[in-house]
Amino acid sequence: MGIRNWITARIARFLNRNLSHYEQRGRNDFEGLKSCIHKGDVLLVEGDQRISAVIKYLTQSSWSHAALYVGDEIVRRGGQMAELAHQHFGDEARHLVVEALFEGVVVSPLTRYVDYNVRLCRPHRLRPAHLKIILDEAVAAIGWHYDVRNVLDQALHLLMVSLMPGRYRSKAQRLGSGAATEVICTSLLGQLFAKVGFPVLPSVIFPDGVESSFALPRGSLLARLRRQPVYKGVFHQRHPTLLSPCDFDLSPYFGIVKFNVIEHGGFDYQRIEWAREPLADEVA
Repeated sequence: MGIRNWITARIARFLNRNLSHYEQRGRNDFEGLKSCIHKGDVLLVEGDQRISAVIKYLTQSSWSHAALYVGDEIVRRGGQMAELAHQHFGDEARHLVVEALFEGVVVSPLTRYVDYNVRLCRPHRLRPAHLKIILDEAVAAIGWHYDVRNVLDQALHLLMVSLMPGRYRSKAQRLGSGAATEVICTSLLGQLFAKVGFPVLPSVIFPDGVESSFALPRGSLLARLRRQPVYKGVFHQRHPTLLSPCDFDLSPYFGIVKFNVIEHGGFDYQRIEWAREPLADEVA
């Protein structure tokens, strides 16, 4: 076990190193982000580490990391943790995320990702009581350890799925060390949303002849508004250790919140000043 831990730590340090080049595709309006983001939102990040490149390649996605926005929850609750947040982050202690990094589950200021490519995902119609549970559990998880084995297992799993999608996809039931207090970024978030039964990207088994899991109740428009929608089929939640950052992006149960150029209605493509550069076929 000592040799395995040593090898795992060496691999973790190698994967945690920054890449030599990172391209931010658009400047983030940080004030716009702070005005749009809600507690319980998931912030997806395109990271700049070697492990980020591996995750993006294997998932065929831009996103390599996920964090949960908790806002001023740490400050509002007071105590030693609130004092530490004020000491480390100052005014930004009111805009924090909980995330699992190589050093473990920590709180970070939202400003940490102002110079990264990010996407904001919002759980649709998450009940206030359930949001409170998620925030309580997220704060309680601070200090947990990072599950390096989950990262390595997931990389192998995704590689095998890409090579043998039909035969291998359903074989893995869970990944990682199996310890309750060891997580990666997505397994932490998966646990939090599973606590309240909120789906991320579940599989659904439909009855014969049914092709959709959602249907409005029949009757008049008023009756439909008063009654709850009907969900057909059986939902099967994937184990949190199997989740990837792109699953929150692909999930139909999370909305995508635009906080940059188009959010405030001021975007007009006709007012863009394009550089006068010849096209490739004109050069030829």
